[in-house]
Amino acid sequence: MTLTAPGSVQADSSAGGPVAPCPARGLVCRNCGATFGLIAEHACAECFGPLEVDYDPELMKSVTREQIEAGPQNIWRYAGLLPVGQDPADRVSLDPGLTPLVRADRLAAELGLTGGLWVKDDSANPTHSFKDRVVSLAATAAKGLGYRKIAAASTGNLANSVAAHAARVGIPSFVFIPSDLEPGKVVQSAVYGQTLVAVDGSYDDVNRLTSELAETDEFEDTAFVNQNVRPYYAEGSKTMGYEIAEQLGWRIPAQVVIPMASGSLLTKVDKAFRELVAAGIVEATEWTIFGAQSAGCDPIATAFEQGWDVVKPVKPTGIAKSLNIGNPADGPYALDAIRRTGGSVGRVGDDEIVQGIRDLARTTGVFAETAGGVTVAVLRQLVEDGRLDPAKETVVLNTGEGLKTLDPLEPVVGPTHRVEPSLRSLRSAGLIG
Repeated sequence: MTLTAPGSVQADSSAGGPVAPCPARGLVCRNCGATFGLIAEHACAECFGPLEVDYDPELMKSVTREQIEAGPQNIWRYAGLLPVGQDPADRVSLDPGLTPLVRADRLAAELGLTGGLWVKDDSANPTHSFKDRVVSLAATAAKGLGYRKIAAASTGNLANSVAAHAARVGIPSFVFIPSDLEPGKVVQSAVYGQTLVAVDGSYDDVNRLTSELAETDEFEDTAFVNQNVRPYYAEGSKTMGYEIAEQLGWRIPAQVVIPMASGSLLTKVDKAFRELVAAGIVEATEWTIFGAQSAGCDPIATAFEQGWDVVKPVKPTGIAKSLNIGNPADGPYALDAIRRTGGSVGRVGDDEIVQGIRDLARTTGVFAETAGGVTVAVLRQLVEDGRLDPAKETVVLNTGEGLKTLDPLEPVVGPTHRVEPSLRSLRSAGLIG
């Protein structure tokens, strides 16, 4: 199975006119450089390294700011920079994207940041996490490759998005999750009426199981979005980087703090910045990438501190379950991006994560899930340690909605007063004079 030939121009069946050509010309191995067509494969046949989409640089340079700004109010405004979805009729999508970039002046003042602080808030996506970006691309690629079902191994947010995408277009989905996932994420996956399988094991156990399942005859017509169509899936994360630059007036921020599970999001935001510069859409500049991990699952942070080029797997613990990938597939590439840009990695414990969630909510009105708490707590740590320059503009990423991960907050937040339904009771509580 292969996708449309690179560079071809299709008719826009919804608008009646031409659409941008597909800039993807094939897949390339990130290790040995071997090239392949636009096929359903995620591992190199030569060295078993990971594959990613390779683009025609001239077609990327043909995309202009004006074309992007005239596009739809979602990720598909960047179709000229993506591997699939140039024709709206081909898309399988919840149309995510263009989520708020929130100026966080009160949090900046509290932390001593003077260069400007922004929160990219992806909780505003249709299923309330950044995973809608990657699934829209993966599901669209799956359709183009001839698959009739979609599936995934997930720590929660991906499960929500896969089930919702399948429900939107009426195709079957199969989602596999660790059985100890947060109840909010389980309910949000189950409500769409798709197949949801809870596995007694960690995410890494679930991922191994689905890798085996993808090779069976029963699932030969199924696209596992973060496995056999992973090269296309991963490109969805680039749209966060594109949006940040566009929302800042077509410029790249000096510093970005990004939560890490597999490490893919961090590498793709960095890739988005590099692509925008190479295409001439933004001016060349320098930026620094910082990674954020939970102390309960910190293999990339450990590798960074030890100066390793490889990431040694760990057994995940802690409340930030959406980041609990003990054997991160993109860990080495995340390390490359962090080191190349002069960045660093922070790790924080559960108490700090809860405080990070509360700090962001209290100062900006943004309620983040535990991954966002990790990012804000690491931001504080980086400032206090002197690793992040407080005088430079900084963007932090909130990747999901706090309502999905209420359990860690229930013991520490609640009503500030309890009163009877009378003015006397309010007066006794000190709420009125």
